[in-house]
Amino acid sequence: MSVSVIIPAHNAGSTIAATLASLRSEADAIGEILVVDDSSSDDTAMVALKAALEITPNARVLRASCRDAGGARNLALAEASCPWIYLIDADDLHLPGGLSAMLKKARAGADLVVGGSLRRVDGEDRKVKFSSGLGRDAISNAMMYLKGQVSSIAVGGALFSRRVMGGDRFPTGLAYDEDTLFWVRLISRASMAFVDRPVMIYQVCTQRSDDRFLAKPARHFLAWRRELRRLSDCGIPSAALKAREGIVALKIARVHYAVGDLRNAARFLTVASAAPKSPSDAWRCMRYSLKLLARGRGALGKMNLQGA
Repeated sequence: MSVSVIIPAHNAGSTIAATLASLRSEADAIGEILVVDDSSSDDTAMVALKAALEITPNARVLRASCRDAGGARNLALAEASCPWIYLIDADDLHLPGGLSAMLKKARAGADLVVGGSLRRVDGEDRKVKFSSGLGRDAISNAMMYLKGQVSSIAVGGALFSRRVMGGDRFPTGLAYDEDTLFWVRLISRASMAFVDRPVMIYQVCTQRSDDRFLAKPARHFLAWRRELRRLSDCGIPSAALKAREGIVALKIARVHYAVGDLRNAARFLTVASAAPKSPSDAWRCMRYSLKLLARGRGALGKMNLQGA
């Protein structure tokens, strides 16, 4: 039993039992389960403990009040005692045999093992995403990941060693992308291996994903960018960090454009346009610039008609 399973949860009483049930077939590999009940007002803790104890007697619910997924994970990471760590969110599902397949690769010498994730978007199954394509050079791998040249690692789609994690933890207080910053720190020094099959189902709610970018966009972006730039201490060149800024800024611009907030869409599109980017992102920037120009002219024409 080599794996510490960590699950952050907030008001997840309706989903966490299914998440834990999906791990039952991996009981032989699981040494402990740590569920972090982060300020829940429902029966998350009771449901989680009952379901976790069906897998291993070494199950605990840790209480937290951080209201932050990264902070909740960090609390459990400090308590984890097994040599391998597996994170999964309280509404996602593990696929049978996935953890065992990753653990086999890990025992063969890898620090970080990544499997595929089946994306379930708004209840509809989409394609399986794999993060393969990375090589032997850890810094090059981290740069490729930041630049979006490989698919992102889903929380629940990777197994990593406590040794390679060391003292690193998830950034806290961020509205988005904290998992990317954590994975990049690990990738920047890890030997990697890949499992060529899906190991989990990653639940995506489009509305919830987009909402993260709408509240206090400038403040949240600046807080995230400060954490991003701290990755320079891993030896990652600034050009790769700037490329990530552009990717995230373009996402924010897209969401604000979709809700009709043209001012913020234009502000973040300016940031995205100034960053190094792939040809596909360059085309997206140009397309949204043209859309903004067209909508701006349309709004101006409407104002003129109303004033006539």
